[in-house]
Amino acid sequence: MSETPKLLLQKDGPIGWIIFNQPEKRNAVSLEMWQRMPEYVRELSTDDAIRVVVLRGAGDQAFVAGADISQFKERRRNMADQEEYAKISAAGQGSLGMLTKPLLAMIHGYCVGGGVGIAIGCDMRIASDEARFGIPAARLGLGYHYRGMEKLMNLVGPAYVKEIFFTARTDFSAQDALRMGLVNQVVPKAELESFTRDYALMMARNAPLTLRSAKATVEQLVRPDGDRDLSMLDKLMADCFNSQDYQEGVKAFSEKRRPQFQGR
Repeated sequence: MSETPKLLLQKDGPIGWIIFNQPEKRNAVSLEMWQRMPEYVRELSTDDAIRVVVLRGAGDQAFVAGADISQFKERRRNMADQEEYAKISAAGQGSLGMLTKPLLAMIHGYCVGGGVGIAIGCDMRIASDEARFGIPAARLGLGYHYRGMEKLMNLVGPAYVKEIFFTARTDFSAQDALRMGLVNQVVPKAELESFTRDYALMMARNAPLTLRSAKATVEQLVRPDGDRDLSMLDKLMADCFNSQDYQEGVKAFSEKRRPQFQGR
């Protein structure tokens, strides 16, 4: 019997689901998961039928409970191993950052360590009321890359970043995360999947070129002035106004009907 893949790809109408599938380890992320991630991202990026992508964990215990520590003895024995490990995991996470479509994290149970890093790389985070968050790097003696800290600080601010790291708590509640700005929505556990699907479908009905332009604009505006590619943003905006979807949107508005956008 072949082994079940630890990272799954499912398509559900206009929604693409990427599922961390190691529930017996609370979906701890293995190097093999990161190696497969770019392939899945490429497939979803080039499939015009997919408008929104959602990350989730298998089972009901966790979104992602950090890296798979069982691999550390073999894969992260020293600094040289760590650099190779970081290269592969960075390529996997970096592929998510290249996705031009809206990317959501559906968070239930534990979202810890690297799980927080994955979640903050998404455009939005929707959590169940039973979700728990934390980065226990200080319990393991791990160094944490400044890029990950920068992303977290852009969301929650320096004071909360220090609290998260200094305490190394793994029991920050969903309401704590909402107060910090770490998540966008908190819903009852029983409603999490249906709420997330409905939210993704709401986005999927909108004009894909406008969503792409809006996502790119926000990502550029959080950069320092000198690092912004404003000419790219001008082109993306022009693509919206020159598109068939813009004509369809205006026509549908005047005809008082829902527009049928094609992404062109």
